[in-house]
Amino acid sequence: MPSSYNVRSRARERNNVLGRPEFMSLNQPPIRSGGPSESRGSTRRAGQIKHQTSQSCEEPTDSGSKDRRESGKMPEEDCMQLNPSFKGIAMNSLLAIDISLSKRMGVCAYTSSSWGGCRSMVGLLALTGHGITWIIGTIVCLTRSNTLAGQEVLVNLLLALILDVMTVAGVQRLVKRRGPWEMMPGFMDCVAMDMYSFPAAHASRAAMVSKFLLSHLVLAVPLRILLVLWAFLVGISRVLLGKHHLTDMVCGFALGLFHFSLMETVWLSSNTCQTLISISTFSWSPFF
Repeated sequence: MPSSYNVRSRARERNNVLGRPEFMSLNQPPIRSGGPSESRGSTRRAGQIKHQTSQSCEEPTDSGSKDRRESGKMPEEDCMQLNPSFKGIAMNSLLAIDISLSKRMGVCAYTSSSWGGCRSMVGLLALTGHGITWIIGTIVCLTRSNTLAGQEVLVNLLLALILDVMTVAGVQRLVKRRGPWEMMPGFMDCVAMDMYSFPAAHASRAAMVSKFLLSHLVLAVPLRILLVLWAFLVGISRVLLGKHHLTDMVCGFALGLFHFSLMETVWLSSNTCQTLISISTFSWSPFF
């Protein structure tokens, strides 16, 4: 009897607990599905909901990964090489020394510079190595020359000057290196297409002309020394004016010597020079 009484009391307590409002859903019978079509529709809707939720979950992760990738890509100027090569360190050091020395040597860059009072004299010295000056002077001497040997030398010199101007202008347009001081090119520089810093056009021209005259003119020893000194001063004058770096001047000298050796290789004979002179003066005839 005690056992049956305990069973009834436990059943009565269970019914009282299930009758509470928060447990009413447990007393309701399960809802039967209307058929296979409804089950398929519910599964389809469930699949769509899962697909949408998966897409919504993937979108922020994709955007987050993109943001992380974009933030990982730093600009080139902000990147730091942790293990730079010895060659890169040496090149960067030489460029830094070149820029520093070139700026210190630009004592005639402005009238307010330390040697600003000598700016006009240095500019006049640089003008003696200008391409337009030498081309016009060579043409004038060619019109006044009466000897075949003199005309041969002057024609080849004129072609060497034109080659120098065109080659330097082309290299400058490719490299596009600015000078140590931000300056606008002058009128004569624009005419000679001397717009950039590397290589130094005046240094190239001075080296080529001095080597050309030393090789094809008979000059006394003092004149030969003065000619070499003039070429060096023309090259250094552009550095003093703040137009070029020291490396631009050195490379200009090397390029001028290369132009001289190239003209010596393709040297035009006297007959060819006379033909060119006749064509330029409109007095050439192919029948005579």
